[in-house]
Parts: sequence; C-alpha cells; structure tokens
Amino acid sequence: MTRHAKAERLHDLHRPGDPLVLANVWDPVGARLVAEAGAPAVATASASVSWTLGSPDGDGLDRARAIAQTALIASAVDLPVTADLESGYADSPEGVAATIAELLETGAVGVNLEDGAADHGPGLRPLADAAARIAAARAAADAAGVRLFLNARTDVFLRAVGDPADRLAEAVARGRAFAEAGASGVFVPGVTDPATVRALAAELPLPLNVLVGPGAPTVAELAALGVARISLGPGLAEAAYAAVERAAREVYAHGTWGGLDGGLDYGRLNGLFSR
Repeated sequence: MTRHAKAERLHDLHRPGDPLVLANVWDPVGARLVAEAGAPAVATASASVSWTLGSPDGDGLDRARAIAQTALIASAVDLPVTADLESGYADSPEGVAATIAELLETGAVGVNLEDGAADHGPGLRPLADAAARIAAARAAADAAGVRLFLNARTDVFLRAVGDPADRLAEAVARGRAFAEAGASGVFVPGVTDPATVRALAAELPLPLNVLVGPGAPTVAELAALGVARISLGPGLAEAAYAAVERAAREVYAHGTWGGLDGGLDYGRLNGLFSR
C-alpha cells in the first residue's frame, strides 16, 4: 500500500458509529501480532514506547528515539500507522513541525499531539499555544504532501483540570479550536461515562477518540454513542508486563514455571519475521 493510500485509508476508518479500534503497540512484534489479529491500522502508545526504551512517559523520551521506534513499527506492517508523539517533543510550534517532518519519513500517516506537557505540571498548555502547535503540524504535513491524520488530544478530563462542571465545555472549546487549526480528530482520554461521551461526539466537529480499559463500555456501546475511534493506550503493555512480573515472582519465590504457561510459541514469534 502506498503512503498516499495509507493516509486516505486512515481517514476513511474514522466513522462515527463504526469506530476504528486501536490496540496500541510498542514494537514490531506487537505490530505484526495486532495486524494478524485483524487490525485495519496500527497505533503506538507513548507510555508503552517510552517504557520499552527505558524512559518514563510524560515527555521523558526524546524525539530521536521515538521516531526511530516508530520507523521500526511502520516497516513491520503494510497498514496505516499512527504514532503517539505526546506534545511533539519540542518546545515550540516550529519544533513540532520538525518532529512531524521526521515522522513522515518513517512512513507513518497519523499522529497524536496532546495539549498537556510535563513543564505545565498538572495543567494544560494555553489554548493559543496548543492550537499553534496543531497548525504547525498540519503545515508540515501539507508541505510534505501527506494527508496526515492529526489526532488532537485534550487532557481536560485526564488531568482533572478545573471545575468538574466545566470540563465538558472546556474540552469542546479546545476541540473546536484544534479543528480550526487543522486537526483531523479529537482525542479526549479520561472519560467513558455514556452521557459525557455522547455529548462530546455530538458537540465536537471532528471524529471523537476515547481511551478504554477494564470497566469501559464495549465497542458496540461506544459506537452507539457516536465514537469514531477507540484506543487501548498502554493497556496491552500493562497486561504484558503484568505477565512478566507474575512469572518472574513465581520463579524466584517458588522455583516453578507455571507463569510461562500460555505463552506464544518460539516458532510462532520467530516466524513473524521469516517472510
């Protein structure tokens, strides 16, 4: 599939009521396993990528390593790939544009950019600054001739910003500003209650992305609320590392190997890269 075709396909997959489900990965093995499971597109999760590279999530990773890992993932599958690049690994809109230019060289055709950043503590970037970063990303993609799916994330709910009664209006205001700046979709993690999700889907002018985990509504339930994209975020990595911890604790505490039961076969994993 050409880069142009991948970009168009990623846009087409964002359908309110028939959402794109993304089981976010962090390496080529995960990318191929998710693709073989039937995923129509592959996404990274910044936390999962950061952890596997030995850094904390929350702008702990540097641009070069994030881009290099994205390149490995993009080269492992013939599917649209979208990368979670936190707030762009840059201090300015111009820096974000440079990050996007490097991202597009990997073959990825989508990106998440968030309006929170480590240097803003628990708060968010001023709206004008966050929107300028979205606009810079869009300009960089346009200059490269790529119809990038630019998923603008607002952390109003995730960071519990301001009065709870005002969060819906604030998220909508930010989403609308990001739409005007050139975003393709709006990601609002930290909320899965049906009433709020339905309101977000109705009031935002772009496809709505939500983050799910145990206890969240099902794909069918979120589809009925108008959601266009569902992300597992770091959920797969958390589950995988939990399995590592359980098996290791059993080995060192009891000298037994039960935690290895159910693991994927060596030949199965090795065979992912033998073609």
